[in-house]
Amino acid sequence: MPTPPTSPGPSIYDLPLRDIDGQPATLAPYRGRVLLLVNVASRCGHTPQYAGLESLFQAHRAAGLTVLGFPCNQFGAQEPGTEAEIREFCSTKYAVSFPLFAKLDVKGAAIHPLYAALTGPDSPFPGEIGWNFAKFLVGRDGKILARFAPGVTPGADELARAIVSALAAPVLKVAD
Repeated sequence: MPTPPTSPGPSIYDLPLRDIDGQPATLAPYRGRVLLLVNVASRCGHTPQYAGLESLFQAHRAAGLTVLGFPCNQFGAQEPGTEAEIREFCSTKYAVSFPLFAKLDVKGAAIHPLYAALTGPDSPFPGEIGWNFAKFLVGRDGKILARFAPGVTPGADELARAIVSALAAPVLKVAD
């Protein structure tokens, strides 16, 4: 008797999250948009990237880009604050208006399922995140298109080209 097909598991859109205010959330509201997911920190040498991420968001949001920030305190304890402190810092220091989520783990035993999907063996770009401000570009169909190291700034040509290409791609079917 043939083995029944296995389910690929939940899509990234269905994984449970908490927004920066501690409310239950998912990525479902962003289905059909191009997403740039970034593990962020407020006390990192890369923290000034918040300004560039906000610029990218403002420049391309009407075309379908959403930048999503995921605070993480796993690298040098560079995100020690509460979610309220993180929100305040981001809004006052960098005028961040893109969505932020509650702190989560992006590696290790307590890795959040979203980051397990982004970095796990079934990802097209597997491998543990090495530092704050790693970036994942997800297409309108929910597929991971690219991964960028923390040192790739929001103004980098390679990131800009990837975003423009993702925004120009036709939407065939949104992954479930």
